[in-house]
Amino acid sequence: MFETLSKAPGDKILALMGEYAADQRSTKIDLGVGVYKDEKGVTPVMTSVRKAEEKILSNEKTKTYLGIAGNKGFGTAVLDLVLADSVDRSRVRIAQAPGGTGSLWVLMQLINRARPGATVYVSDPTWANHNPIAINSGLKVATYPYFDTETRGVKFAEMLATLDKLGAGDVVLLHGCCHNPTGANLSNDQWDQVAASLLRTGALPFVDLAYLGFGDGIEADAYGTRKILSTVPEALVAFSGSKNFGLYRERVGAAILIARDEKEADITNSQLLNIIRGAYSQPPDHGAEIIRTILEDKALRAEWEEELALMRNRMISLRKKLADAIRERSNSSDFDFVADHRGMFSLLGLTVEGVDHLKAENGVYMTSDSRINVAGIPEDRVGDLATALLGAAS
Repeated sequence: MFETLSKAPGDKILALMGEYAADQRSTKIDLGVGVYKDEKGVTPVMTSVRKAEEKILSNEKTKTYLGIAGNKGFGTAVLDLVLADSVDRSRVRIAQAPGGTGSLWVLMQLINRARPGATVYVSDPTWANHNPIAINSGLKVATYPYFDTETRGVKFAEMLATLDKLGAGDVVLLHGCCHNPTGANLSNDQWDQVAASLLRTGALPFVDLAYLGFGDGIEADAYGTRKILSTVPEALVAFSGSKNFGLYRERVGAAILIARDEKEADITNSQLLNIIRGAYSQPPDHGAEIIRTILEDKALRAEWEEELALMRNRMISLRKKLADAIRERSNSSDFDFVADHRGMFSLLGLTVEGVDHLKAENGVYMTSDSRINVAGIPEDRVGDLATALLGAAS
């Protein structure tokens, strides 16, 4: 049977990780892998997470199954975090899933059951895994204009013009905050206009909320998602706890659906759970129980929010330091956009040759499209990095 197969293409980021690991230079810099790193270059376990795990270990009485939808307390806590009071909860259903990726997959499968072969419109560019998840779910993929390579901001007029031409049965995949890979995000006024467009056209909004709290804070980052959900009759949200809780390997996420009314929510949820049952049956619980424990405990919640703010503010500070260092060396504002972007990533606009030059000559690693993870910038070498980037840009 297997003789019919050919080798699948390798994952570019995993290949980049391998190259970085093999590089013997002590001065090498990893700006490629999409995980948060502290000032020591470590992806830490948050103190609030450790305390939650200790509490779980002391109180847990069983390892039995929790059911197809997963940890119900986690689901309620996530809905409170993401939605607040923006939507009538009788229209909302949530199912725990293995990570944000698993949440995207489950919801893509649901879309294909509701509208086989529907078209999902993704931003140009978007996260590399969006397209294969959609295609492997039987859906078509198209793009809407998003990133302006000249200004390094959002092509909002072009984006909105495209969205205005869509119709019922089309799906619009939106980055809820901290756009990956560009770092360029919509303003609140622009979110308002997108919500109004979706209401007019009847296209289904599908929000990928992978970085809540990593941009400007939980409430600010949730604005777009809440605005969309409070405006339209139907929507989907894929939530991830990987970044904001530092639970990367625990694979904890949630698939959220908003229907027109309670009856439709129950019917749609039955299909969602049927998809899960036929795939991984039930989700793992440990990461979900950590998040539930933190969000339900007032002291742990406060400690988590403080830790999240420290991570967020560190990335904002690194953005400003890099932009300032480049401006000082170049007497140019060409890279000021780095300070304006939010989240872990910025798309620098370097050529593939420039990226290769940085890797070969300076030991600076980033993806071939010149996306950098700002959390990977070493604070004591911002100036060196600025000089290297200017060399690659020229």
